[in-house]
Amino acid sequence: MIAVTGATGQLGRLVIEALLKTVPANQIVAAVRNVDKAADLAAKGVLVRQADYSKPATLASAFTGIDKLLLISSSEVGQRAPQHQAVIDAAKAAGVKLLAYTSILHADTSPLLLAEEHRATEAYIKQRGVPAVLLRNGWYSENYTMGVAAAIEHGAVAGCANDARLATATRQDYAEAAAKVLTSEHQAGKVYELAGDTAFTLTEFAHSISQLSGKKVVYQNLSEADYVALLEKVGVPGPFAAVLGNSETGAAKGALFDDGHQLSALIGRATTPIVDSIKAVL
Repeated sequence: MIAVTGATGQLGRLVIEALLKTVPANQIVAAVRNVDKAADLAAKGVLVRQADYSKPATLASAFTGIDKLLLISSSEVGQRAPQHQAVIDAAKAAGVKLLAYTSILHADTSPLLLAEEHRATEAYIKQRGVPAVLLRNGWYSENYTMGVAAAIEHGAVAGCANDARLATATRQDYAEAAAKVLTSEHQAGKVYELAGDTAFTLTEFAHSISQLSGKKVVYQNLSEADYVALLEKVGVPGPFAAVLGNSETGAAKGALFDDGHQLSALIGRATTPIVDSIKAVL
């Protein structure tokens, strides 16, 4: 039995779909906060169980009989460490044989603020002695392509990453990797640094948008403070805007780059180029 937490989220749904290609639906558990949102998964034969990171009592029943568990990191920045610890404790109590955790690229050395809770989670997994595999995911291409329409409208991509190279991949790429690990043997103890095969700078990203859309788009490099202020101006909550600004600055230090090609090796194909992701949005 394989369980996926956060199964109705953007990544979780893709992992479930990838698993369904090789695993019978009745051997997959969608562990979700709101079971009503998983009606489509239930219709496919996937078992749906309530599992709320903030309600440990729900986790014990959700993980009963589970052999392998994918812990997709919580989206609640600042609350991740205690939420993840509750999942790890429940997995330990349930006798889960393999815990796969979606961490962040080079979590042990990353300068990103986002890495702190991932490091804490990795340390707790080790402390509790749960057999585990770490999926250290790099940045999602969607983090950038979600802003393509605005970039075309304003003629600019804004950021504070300077000329950093960003080795992104799509959620689909990362989801297929997670499914591959969950359906493979001898994964406990492994650490995967997962990133896209082809990296790009934000200047190159803007140029690609220009070429594909026919509208002039340039990259506008700002200071971290100015970039955070811009994000807040367009409606991004202050604390999260600060995290995004810090991430861009971290990228300038190489935090979002890796050329080990472990992701493409896992999924058996090249990762999705950013140009293809831009095309899909357009």
